[in-house]
Amino acid sequence: MAASKVYFTDFKTKPGYNMLDKLENLVKKAGIETIDFKNKFVAIKVHFGEPGNLAYIRPNYVARIVKLIKSLGGKPFVTDANTLYTGRRSNALDHLEAAYENGFNPLVLGCHVIIADGLKGTEYREIEVNLKHTQKAKIGSAIADADIIISMNHFKGHEMTGFGGAIKNIGMGSGSRGGKLFMHSSSKPVIKTSKCVGCGMCVKSCAQLAITLNEKKKAVISYEKCVGCGQCVAVCQFEAATVKWDEAASIASEKIAEYAYAVLKDKPHFHVNFIMNISPDCDCWSHNDIPIAPDIGIAASFDPVALDKACVDLVNSSAFTPAGSVFEKAKHIEVDGKIDRFKSVHPDTDWRVALKHAQEIGLGSLEYELVKV
Repeated sequence: MAASKVYFTDFKTKPGYNMLDKLENLVKKAGIETIDFKNKFVAIKVHFGEPGNLAYIRPNYVARIVKLIKSLGGKPFVTDANTLYTGRRSNALDHLEAAYENGFNPLVLGCHVIIADGLKGTEYREIEVNLKHTQKAKIGSAIADADIIISMNHFKGHEMTGFGGAIKNIGMGSGSRGGKLFMHSSSKPVIKTSKCVGCGMCVKSCAQLAITLNEKKKAVISYEKCVGCGQCVAVCQFEAATVKWDEAASIASEKIAEYAYAVLKDKPHFHVNFIMNISPDCDCWSHNDIPIAPDIGIAASFDPVALDKACVDLVNSSAFTPAGSVFEKAKHIEVDGKIDRFKSVHPDTDWRVALKHAQEIGLGSLEYELVKV
């Protein structure tokens, strides 16, 4: 497979040429203007950050890309899908409040903010892919219905996949709550009887008629009928319908790659990774720890696989380690002849799994040429 070009710029600036200017110059050099944006709906997929976590991408960067896309005739909107776990981003109303709180609002961005899978995470399109684990991916409707996908990704560590970059943000991040259930679990939902209040919302929402209330007004799932769609988890306001978090990290990583494939299938797409504030864990936590590497720069490519691989290599080639970071204290593990910061911080993970599978299914190439801008 031919090497893909990954364009990179560092954080050095000078008067009259700030980081927003550098970002715009980078994406133009990388070829974003070759996409036909005219009158197209453009989903800019970001992670809004769980309130309390301050490592997420600054909305100023997103606003500059919005402005560029508008100048090219596109109709951009900024989007993310609801989380599977209960928190500040598990339904559209709370999710929007969290996004606004972190600066992702129409006034700052210059475009609308849309929660891709609707009020309760139940609005999705099934995209047929027929891959190793996934036959049909449940993708948030706003993302599935978009004509063009642009991902803007905070590159960081991750406790399940080793790192989170373009593939993680696109794949896991675009799945509806039912899609996230599929990626996280090989089992079907379970009911915590002690938390069930017998409201019957799960019964009304189950398209398979798999849930009933027993004589004690507690929900019961018939697993012969249940298809694992996750609707009951999405509509339950009492944390009674829950996920059994039992999927192996390697299988979850492959599923994430397949969901990313579904999102990008047959659509123009472009990706930007921000290699900064490289926290050891996901932005879904309501805090962020000391970075495990220095701020490095911004990278962009049409190929999300090459982009993520280049960013891993850039992080692992960095020399400076912030004092007191998890990486500094960890047992250092080598991968491919280099000390691997992500493997060292999360030794039970293997980030290569998702990238290898992504290449195998045709999402992109592990071979890349780094072009410095």
